[in-house]
Order: sequence, then C-alpha cells, then structure tokens
Amino acid sequence: MGRGDLTNAEWDRLESLLPPGGARGGRWSDYRQVINGVLYRVRTGVQWRDLPERFGPWETVYKRHRRWSADGTWTMLLSRIHAAEDAAGQVDWDVSVDSTVVRAHQHAAGARRAGGRDPPKGDRWGDEPGRSGVEETDGPAGGGGQIGECLGRSRGGFTTKIHLAADGRCRPLALVLTPGHYGDGPQFERVLEQVSVPRIGVGRPRTRPDHVLADKAYTSRRNRRYLRRRGIPHTIPERLDQQRHRKNRGSRGGRPTGFDSERYKKRNTVERAINRLKGFRAVATRYEKRAYIYLGTVTLAALVIWLRT
Repeated sequence: MGRGDLTNAEWDRLESLLPPGGARGGRWSDYRQVINGVLYRVRTGVQWRDLPERFGPWETVYKRHRRWSADGTWTMLLSRIHAAEDAAGQVDWDVSVDSTVVRAHQHAAGARRAGGRDPPKGDRWGDEPGRSGVEETDGPAGGGGQIGECLGRSRGGFTTKIHLAADGRCRPLALVLTPGHYGDGPQFERVLEQVSVPRIGVGRPRTRPDHVLADKAYTSRRNRRYLRRRGIPHTIPERLDQQRHRKNRGSRGGRPTGFDSERYKKRNTVERAINRLKGFRAVATRYEKRAYIYLGTVTLAALVIWLRT
C-alpha cells in the first residue's frame, strides 16, 4: 500500500457501497486499484499519463473517474457516508457556509461546446457500457463555453469558485461550482438546498441544519428571509452600510438582526474544511476542462476527508 492509498479500514467502509462490477465480457479492473489511482492523481495533481504503473493503465483510471463524475457515483458514495455518520450521531449540524476561489490552469481552457462534441475515432465517452451499474452517459446536460464550464475572470485571474457548506467537524456537506467572478450571497440558497443527508432505513433525508453561520457576504435580506422561512436559526453579521440604512429609515427599518459573537467564532470550521480540500493538489488548482469532472475531483476529496475524520 502506497502513501495516501485507502487503508484496509477505509476500504472496508467503502467496498459495500460501490456499484456492482461489470457483467459483460472483458476484464473489469479491481475497484480498489482504480480508486487508489484516482486518489493518487487528486492528491498529487500529476497528469493522468504520469500515473505510476502499479495503478494499471492510466486510461482505465481516467475513464472510470470521468464516468463516475458524470453518472453521480462519487456523489452517491459521499451521500452514503453522510448517512452512516449521521446515523451514528457523528455529524455536527452547526453548518457554516463559505466559498473559495481556485486558480484554473491554462489546460482547463478549450472544452468543446455542448451539442458539438464527437468522440474521438476509436474512443467512447465513458467507460465500458453498463459496468458501473448505472446508465451509460456522456456527461451532465449543458456545459460548454466559459460560463457553462464554471470558468471566469476574477481578481485571481482565470478561476473557478467552490461554494460549500461544512458541518461543525470541518467536513463538507454540500458543494457547488460557479465561475470565479460570481458572488457568494446569490449562491447561498443553492448551497443549502444541496444539504441532504439520507436516513438509514425509513425516513426523509435531513435537509435542515440546527444552526447556520456565514460571514457578511451572505447578509442580504433575501438570505435572511429564506432562513426564517425554513425555520433555521442563523448567525450572520450585518454590514455597516445596512446598519446605517436601517437606522436612517427609523421605525420602517425594522429591528436589528440578532448576532451572537461567541457562536460566530465557530464559523472557522468552514475555513478549515477549505484548507483540507485544498490539501489535494488537483483541487487547489483546476486542470480539468469539464466542470462535471472537476466537481467529481472535489467530491472525491470530500469523500476521503469524511473517511479519515
């Protein structure tokens, strides 16, 4: 076992959650070997062609990652780990929301536009048909173009932004990608809508945190109304210009927003979750042209954080 590979304990937790192997002809590469190959690349950021030979053909590792990013297998695995941790009472539902900008490498540019993609001669989009236990797919609908692939120009240059919600133990609960120049506040509802932890057995998924913490970027009245409508207590500081505007309106400005400075100190959990994610070099710098493949990379990094925390 190489440094950074799944340990026996981690593999035991993951093995039962994986989709069934291929039933058609041909040799189906060992799941653990391929996942360790994808994990090596996510951890180190090397080019796919430079994967060590112990992981098998690099094409097999890349195609499996691309396919599982497209059909939602990585997301499914993360969701099942969430469910197992929640059933054991190991999820802290004081949720913090924030975002981080990721610099996109020049190799991330140039993805083909949606509707104009043809597979290279002698190749297919995706791995062998039917072998992951889900329907064959080229990739999620949409995409193509700079905005469609979540690439934008911001102060940091050519960038992608990761919006996330983290539990009180610094582990990602929800992930959303946007171009790097998109604001944080407008994505607040979208991020919280992604928080959905299934129950083991009977019951609806849990979607409502005990408490939400966020910084001043999320202090809009729309976001506060959304939280009140869902009955979610929150700690979000008010910007100085909003305070002045409220006071200038007198009685029409409404009551001051409640703010617990001691509880707000716990918001650092999402910053620490971001630091953990960016410990994976293929997350800290985006190399993928397609947004859904990069989201699969970030999701796998989040999955490993949950397995090792």
